Amino acid sequence: MSDRTSLSPSSRSRRRTVAWIVAILVVAGIAWLVFRPKPAAEPGGQARAGAAGQRSGAAAGGRHRPGAGPGAGPVAEPPVPVRVYVAATKDVDISLPALGTVTAYNTVTVRSRVDGELVQVNFKEGQRVKAGDVLAQVDPRPFNVQLQQALGTQQQNLAQLENARRDLARYQALFKQDSIARQQVDTQAALVRQYEGTLKTDQANVDNARLQLTFARITAPIDGRLGLRQVDPGNLVSSGDTTGLVVITQTQPIAVIFTLPETQLPDVREQLAHGRTLRVDAWDRANTKRLATGVLETLDNQIDVSTGTVKAKARFDNTDDALFPNQFVNIQLLVETRKGMTVIPNGAVQRGSQGPFVFVAQPDNTVAVRQLKLGPVSGDLVVVSDGLKPGDRVVTEGTDRLRAGGKVEVVTDAADVTPPTTGASLGAGPATATPGTSARTEP
Repeated sequence: MSDRTSLSPSSRSRRRTVAWIVAILVVAGIAWLVFRPKPAAEPGGQARAGAAGQRSGAAAGGRHRPGAGPGAGPVAEPPVPVRVYVAATKDVDISLPALGTVTAYNTVTVRSRVDGELVQVNFKEGQRVKAGDVLAQVDPRPFNVQLQQALGTQQQNLAQLENARRDLARYQALFKQDSIARQQVDTQAALVRQYEGTLKTDQANVDNARLQLTFARITAPIDGRLGLRQVDPGNLVSSGDTTGLVVITQTQPIAVIFTLPETQLPDVREQLAHGRTLRVDAWDRANTKRLATGVLETLDNQIDVSTGTVKAKARFDNTDDALFPNQFVNIQLLVETRKGMTVIPNGAVQRGSQGPFVFVAQPDNTVAVRQLKLGPVSGDLVVVSDGLKPGDRVVTEGTDRLRAGGKVEVVTDAADVTPPTTGASLGAGPATATPGTSARTEP
């Protein structure tokens, strides 16, 4: 008898039960594989991945990256935070920068014109004086003695002249009476002329003595400001001293000498040829504070061939003594003012192989690239001759990661314009506001 026929009914029942259980498990497994729920994409996963760097599969706990699994759709890039400047229409001052040195209009070293002892000093160091003010006094006694001597000699010779004239009158009367010879009359007339000449010499000596006495009083030759005293009272001074007593500088008005490149000379000469007065601003060494405002006075008559520059001279009233002789200043020469020009910050301009360009934020929060034709620069602003119109929003910060058509988010605080990935940079340190820049919030 075969094995099949030898199985008992209870054994056949157990086999059928096991077969059904296996079949049910297989069907349940297939159904789970078909109808299992798909894992949801992690919110902001790509942004966090860009900000934190690449995570390993083990650090992510075995989760799949969004878009890595089959059937995952493309993930949109986050908008780039930027700051913008609205292109505006303004009157632009076309100024030429230069480096200048403050120069006194007149500088005089006050010296004694006579020899003697300095007995009195009437000035204080640093004070302002007028022409003719007495600054010092040299001992006048020797010059008084010389004057008295000259006057005495003059009186003596005057008496001799008067006596000679009386004798001549008598000789002429006797000659008419034919009492004396003609030669005696002529000799007396010559003696009178000799005494007249001597008297003129005496008068010159008297005048010279009075002049020397006047020179004993040392006066200021010009208006100006005194420097430090070089000689103390009690010292002997001489007309041959090179040091002098004090130096006077004329600082009201005062001049500034600066240089301009020869390429800018035609623009300046054109304005001067039309009789226009060009304003000149003097700024401090750091170029942050305006010290004084003056006018261009003249240009030099030749160009320095070694430097290719021409010297210019500006005049400042300097009533507040803001400018000091030999001071270094930054000069801004206003050549002209152009009306209604479109301007943007100079820092917004990018440079490429096709020339200057800017990123423009569109109304739909995307960026476009605009090629520009630039005009002159005025401070932090540059004139745009072509490529922009007033109202266009040019990106001033956050241009590092921009591309044409990319999404942007306009922010108002420069601190919000931060790179999303480690190592990206928008510039060294927080940006400072550009003059005329108006921060706008995206509507």
